[in-house]
Amino acid sequence: MFISKQKNGMSQSSRQFPRMLRVPLVAVLLSFATAVAAGSELRICADPDNLPFSNRKEEGFENKIAELLADDLHAKLSYTWDKQRRGFISHTLGAKRCDVVIGVPYGYERVLSTRPYYRSGYAFVTARSRHLEIKSFDDPVLRKLKIGLHAIGNDGANSPPAHALARRGIVENIVGYSMWGEASVENPQGQIVDAVANGDVDVAIVWGPIGGFFAKQYGKDLVVTPAPADAGMPSQPFAFDISIGVRKDDGAFAAKLEKSLERKQREIQDILAAYNVPLIKPLTGSASSQSGTDQAAPKNHNKR
Repeated sequence: MFISKQKNGMSQSSRQFPRMLRVPLVAVLLSFATAVAAGSELRICADPDNLPFSNRKEEGFENKIAELLADDLHAKLSYTWDKQRRGFISHTLGAKRCDVVIGVPYGYERVLSTRPYYRSGYAFVTARSRHLEIKSFDDPVLRKLKIGLHAIGNDGANSPPAHALARRGIVENIVGYSMWGEASVENPQGQIVDAVANGDVDVAIVWGPIGGFFAKQYGKDLVVTPAPADAGMPSQPFAFDISIGVRKDDGAFAAKLEKSLERKQREIQDILAAYNVPLIKPLTGSASSQSGTDQAAPKNHNKR
């Protein structure tokens, strides 16, 4: 994690301010020009191996959205790569290694979030040939099926679907899949969907964008069905408005990004459709938020 040069530079400048008064005007103008040039860079904080959201090859839909925004803002696009695990926000955005996190829940308290640009939720992924048609967590068939869940927290059961199942005593038939996997494993997030296609589990309950993207690779063989909220857990959301996050003191920058999101709204929707992201309408967020854990969920079930 590199330390922000801007922060160190500002600190040094403040200590040497009296001496700067004697610096020739041309040097001051050159310094100002350099600052302006630096401001034309869109610095994204992202995970290097987290499809369908992002990867180092810039193949994720958040990479494509970043490209749109950079083009719209006439800015150079650059990345700081870090795994989206505990400490992601403080190690990247908080350390000023980068300035933008694409894909945070609207109102996420560790950042200043823009207005949301899409809404999604959790989903059941099943094999079409099984004709399971699961409609809720109360479906009695869930007690008989082998259920795949992403294991994220220390207890391996901290996603909303995991809590909904545990509340019903459905725990013995759950199979946990790593969200990250070993460094040698490509696209570990999709292994849980592969397990459905291969018959290793009967149903996977995953964050919608993950289910939609990886199920698309199997054509019509897999079915992705929205998982409704659990009425017995009214305070636990199962769907989230997704926005862009910046540092809390970057209000002007957030407003600038919001205008760019508005201008590129149609193109963003086309990108989401191409990645088979299940969308829920309408969006509930309406204004920038300044509202914890130091993670990004729910793509990791702790942020988004």
